[in-house]
Amino acid sequence: MPTAQLLLVLLAVTGCTSTADDRSEPSGKSPASGAPSSGATATPVARVCDKPAAAPAQAPAGAVAVDPAVVGDLAEKTKSSPPKTTFWIGPGTHKLDPDRYAQVIPKDGDTYLGAPGAVLDGQKSNQYAFGGGGVDVTIRFLTVQGFIAPQNEGVVNHDSADGWVIEHATIQNNAGAALMAGARQQVRANCLRGNGQYGLNAYKSGSPITHLVVEGNEIVGNDTDDWERRQPGCGCTGGIKFWAVNGADVRGNWVHDNRGPGIWADTNNNDFRIEENVLEANDGAALIYETSYNAVIRKNTIRRNNWVEGRKKANDGDNFPFATVYLSESGGEPRVPARTDKIEVYENLFENNWSGITLWENADRFCNSPANTSSGDCTLLVKSIASCAQPAIAGAPLYADCRWKTQRVDIHHNRFVLDTSVVGCAVKCGRMAVLANYGTYPDWSPYKGEPVAEAITREQQNRWHDNVYSGPWSFIAHDPSRELDFAQWQGAPYQQDAGSTFSPQDGG
Repeated sequence: MPTAQLLLVLLAVTGCTSTADDRSEPSGKSPASGAPSSGATATPVARVCDKPAAAPAQAPAGAVAVDPAVVGDLAEKTKSSPPKTTFWIGPGTHKLDPDRYAQVIPKDGDTYLGAPGAVLDGQKSNQYAFGGGGVDVTIRFLTVQGFIAPQNEGVVNHDSADGWVIEHATIQNNAGAALMAGARQQVRANCLRGNGQYGLNAYKSGSPITHLVVEGNEIVGNDTDDWERRQPGCGCTGGIKFWAVNGADVRGNWVHDNRGPGIWADTNNNDFRIEENVLEANDGAALIYETSYNAVIRKNTIRRNNWVEGRKKANDGDNFPFATVYLSESGGEPRVPARTDKIEVYENLFENNWSGITLWENADRFCNSPANTSSGDCTLLVKSIASCAQPAIAGAPLYADCRWKTQRVDIHHNRFVLDTSVVGCAVKCGRMAVLANYGTYPDWSPYKGEPVAEAITREQQNRWHDNVYSGPWSFIAHDPSRELDFAQWQGAPYQQDAGSTFSPQDGG
């Protein structure tokens, strides 16, 4: 089925709507007469949690019926049935044996269909609902709740097996992540709500996840255990976290009201398409793309993000431009195969976020540096971490290839709307930025001083153009101290936002 047709089907099934009196309808104005069209329009909202699709009321022919009155019936019947069995999980609350490790271990090709009102409840005693290495497993129309997966682990597809399809499920109120991911996994039209850490943790030990689809889901209110407060700097919070995923389509989701960021791709991800999502009211950034490569970010509605974390940093006196889309040591790299060889951000509507887009490089963070928080990883261009050391790192090709570089970023035809009375800020919000720090560490670093700041600002093909700005936006280039007005941003030496328009009062 073509992508556009499939998305329309999902929107219809999941009850995706957008109405004038809805809180999720943007209030941005049309571009002023004579201004370039930004191409940014409102995106339909995937209202999955309040409007779930109807589950099958009768067991399909040949299906194995599962009885909620029998504790452990689902796990036992899975164990005793051959691969490719369909299980119809009857109405009511189903329980596993009380052992913490009791779980369902599907065989290859098994299918699990929840009846109306079917719930698999971990009773706050079981860690995992579905695990094991079975491939091509399908789960539909089932509510999974009350499981207590440990930090960084997940309740459904706990072992990151390949080829799973999870559709029209509600996975809520669990510790850890609602879902783990494997290669070729399809996560469609689900409600991933109120989980202790993530809605989805796309991580697989030992090999990258490929061909991942996350489409038409509502991902809301996750990280209820507030992991960043419990472990400051852990980088382990948000609606979705991706690690080393090579090829992902993240489309048509409503990612909102999560503690921490909405979507976070961290460490050697590549070839992402993040499109037609509504990213709304997340405590942190709407989207972080970090130490990763090659992405298209287009036609998203992005509003009211980073009010909590951005305000806290500003109140603490931090002058860094905390953004709603944060591209950190990430860029286009033609030598890494993907559907694009740059990061392109276009036709998105940004409305009343704490700030806009920040392109950042940490001059002290590179492969084999003690300042690299992804300490066990190197760039995708260097096979050996140990090779990024003196004297070789000071020359070609390692001087360039040992760094994750923010380069070849093309930001165009977006609409940025800011009303400071809505956001509730007077300073340190409404900023657009491209910058780096002054390199100081470690002693043997070849990147000391300003070369990284000069490169990201003027030499690495990072470009804004043909955007529409409404409201009192300001711009930062090179380093946090260099704040510019729109004329300075457009003028030499930065020469950004050619063809863009700026109306400082229109956002209010």
